[in-house]
Amino acid sequence: MPNDDAPRAVVTGASSGIGRAVAERLLAGGWRVTGVQRGEAGIEHPAFDSLRADLSQAGEIERLLESLGTPHAVVHASGVLRAARLGELDAAAGAAMWQLHVEAATRLADALLPRMAAAGRGRMVLIGSRVSGGMPGRSQYAGTKAAIVALARSWAAEVAERGVTVNVVSPAATDTPMLADPGRVSSQPKLPPIGRLIRPEEVAALVAFLLSDDAAAITGQDVRVCGGSSLPR
Repeated sequence: MPNDDAPRAVVTGASSGIGRAVAERLLAGGWRVTGVQRGEAGIEHPAFDSLRADLSQAGEIERLLESLGTPHAVVHASGVLRAARLGELDAAAGAAMWQLHVEAATRLADALLPRMAAAGRGRMVLIGSRVSGGMPGRSQYAGTKAAIVALARSWAAEVAERGVTVNVVSPAATDTPMLADPGRVSSQPKLPPIGRLIRPEEVAALVAFLLSDDAAAITGQDVRVCGGSSLPR
């Protein structure tokens, strides 16, 4: 039976990739987890419950927010990547990425961060990307990920005095199903200098730390898990 006194985290994108790794890491650490995804999460655990929602739709987010209460933590890991170079940029693809990465994060933060601040505790982690500083062929994607860094720093400043932290975790190329997405065929991932892709579990470990009491003094930061990709070469 789940421990009703255990902290509860809301994790978006919990059906695969980084979101699923985060959910499983938190469950192993004694958290209760509410997974939010479009389909079935595929996680069987007594402390896990699943909510189906398409976070690219504002109406579904509003419906979702009514059922989330005041969690101890929120991890927004839902994401999509569409790549294109100048002259081939797709406005619809750009809008879809903005809706999922930026607008969904904004609606979640606008509703849940004030609730956590009123409770005097809380954590929010947004999954960003190492390419937020810009990368050829990924301008629209990079723009959305840069936006969430600015949002996170702004929100962190508003709630820091009330026991709530907001951070971004930005991985380099990570071994997730997104790598096989046809929408990124024109921009293949670059292998980090460590000689392999980042593992979702490595990203999840950092997220779990940022949600812990030991990370109470870390807020407004963009922490990279890049395998050396951000180092000068």
